[in-house]
Amino acid sequence: MRAIRPLALAAAGALALTACSGGESVDTRGGGGGGGDNVLVAAVSAQPDQFDPHVTSAYPSFQVLENVYDTLVVPNAEDLTMEPSLAESWETSEDGLTWTFTLRDDVTFHDGSEFDSADVVYSYNRIIDEELANSYRFANVASVEAPDPQTVVLTLTQPTPNLLALIGAFKGMSILPENAAEDLDLTTEANGTGPFRLESSDASSTVLTAYEDYWGGAPSIDGVEFRYITEPAAALTALENGEVQWTDNVPPQQVESLSGSDDVELATTSSVDYWYMSMNYARPPFDNPAVRRAIATAVDRAEVTEAARFEAAQPNQTAIPEDSFYYYDYAPFEPDEDAARQLLTDAGVTTPIDMGLMVTDEFPESVTAAQVIASQLEPIGIDVEVEVLDFATWLDRQDQGDFDAFMLSWLGNIDPADFYEQQHITDGSSNYQGYSNPQVDQLLTQAATEVDDDARKDLYDQAAKIIVDDVSYLYLYNPDVVQAWAPGLSGYQIRADRAINFEEVELP
Repeated sequence: MRAIRPLALAAAGALALTACSGGESVDTRGGGGGGGDNVLVAAVSAQPDQFDPHVTSAYPSFQVLENVYDTLVVPNAEDLTMEPSLAESWETSEDGLTWTFTLRDDVTFHDGSEFDSADVVYSYNRIIDEELANSYRFANVASVEAPDPQTVVLTLTQPTPNLLALIGAFKGMSILPENAAEDLDLTTEANGTGPFRLESSDASSTVLTAYEDYWGGAPSIDGVEFRYITEPAAALTALENGEVQWTDNVPPQQVESLSGSDDVELATTSSVDYWYMSMNYARPPFDNPAVRRAIATAVDRAEVTEAARFEAAQPNQTAIPEDSFYYYDYAPFEPDEDAARQLLTDAGVTTPIDMGLMVTDEFPESVTAAQVIASQLEPIGIDVEVEVLDFATWLDRQDQGDFDAFMLSWLGNIDPADFYEQQHITDGSSNYQGYSNPQVDQLLTQAATEVDDDARKDLYDQAAKIIVDDVSYLYLYNPDVVQAWAPGLSGYQIRADRAINFEEVELP
C-alpha cells in the first residue's frame, strides 16, 4: 500500500473467482439499499488486477487485501508509526543486525489452520527467492529463521533503520500460510489472517465476508462489497441515494460544498502520496536533459493541480509533502514559456516534438491533468497526444517500456526511501523510465542505512535535488485524502496512507 510499498495507482483486468474460504456466497444485494442489512457497500474507482499480495502493485487490489491479510507490524492510523500486528513484540540487538520478533499465539488463517513462525519464513523467503515485487525490501536481510513456532529472527547484513516500515508498511508484505502458492491460485484466491475472507470477485464488485475467528475480534459487520464506480459523480450520487455507504471517489470540485452537507459525512486529511509525470530515457528526444528541463519549465503545476484536484492538493516539485520531517523545500522550475523555448534552442533541439502522454480513464484526474499539460506544452513546440488507456493496457505498456511519457501517482509512502529509492536508483524495481545517475545511487544507498535522522534527511535532500534537476520524475502535486460515508456510520478512520480498514465499522 505506497505504494503500495509506495503503491502505484494501478488496476487492470476483470477477475472471476471463488475464494478458498469454503463458505457459501453471500447475498450482497438484498435489503438495506443494495448491500444487505449488515454488509457495507464501498464504491471504489477501479477493480483489482489480482489478489496475490506479493505480486500485485495495484492500489485497487490493496484496498481489498488490507482487510484480508496481516503483516508482522502495521502503521498506526494516527501517525503511521509502526505497531504490533501478527508480531506482538520485537527486540533489536545492540549492533542493529539481529531483529527478533515474538508472534501472537491466538491467530488462525481463514481455513482454520494455525499461524506460526513457519508461515513468516515461507512468506518472506517466497518474496526473496522468487524476486517478487517487494524483494528489494529484503536487500539487507541475510536470513529469515524460526527457532521456535512463536519466534522469527531476521539477521541483517547492515543496520536498517526503516526495517519495520519495510516489512509492515502495506499488505504487499502479507503473511501467507506455508505453501500457499502451491495450494492456491493466489491471483484469484486468498487465505489470510485478517478480519474478512475473500468470497468472490467479478467485473462489477468484490465481496468479503466477516471472519468470525479473527484474532482482533470478529467485525461488527457481516461483510464488505467493493463496487467499482469509475466516475466520481456517479459514486457520490450512489452514496447520497443510499446505494453505497462509503466511497473514496469524491468529485474534488464538490469537496467544499459537501463539507456542510447533511447527506454525507466528508473527511479529508493530508496524504503521503504524490502525482508525477515521467519521460522515457530510452526514447529520443526525451533522453536529452534539455528537453526534459524545458518541459518541466513549461508546466504550470498550480494550474494542473487546480484542474485535477481543485483545492484538495498542494503543488510540489519534490515527492515528500510539506508536513513531513523529510520535506525538502526545492522548486527550481518556474512556469516560463520563453525560458522553456530557450532551453530547446540552446540545446539545438528542433521542434515540433511529438510526445505521447499515457494516462488511464479509470482515474479521471490523470486525464484532466494530462490535457492541461498538453495545452501548456503546445506553445513551446511540443505536440502532446494524450493516450487514454484502460489500466490493463497501461500497465503492460509501462512494463514493456512502450511509452514516451506517462502520468501516475505513488500512494501510501511512509519512509523517505518509499518516495525515492526504487523509482530512481539504477535498475530499481519501479524505475520504468530508465533513469541512472551514480551519484543518486550512492546517496540513496547510503541513506537506506543511516540511523541518524538529520544525517539521513540530508542524504535524501541531496538525492532529491539531483532527481528533480535531472527530471527523472516531473513532480506535480501532493493530493489530500478525501473520503465520504453515510451519516451515522461509525468506526472508520481516514488515514494519510490511504489504507482502508473496515474491521471496526458499524453501519447506521
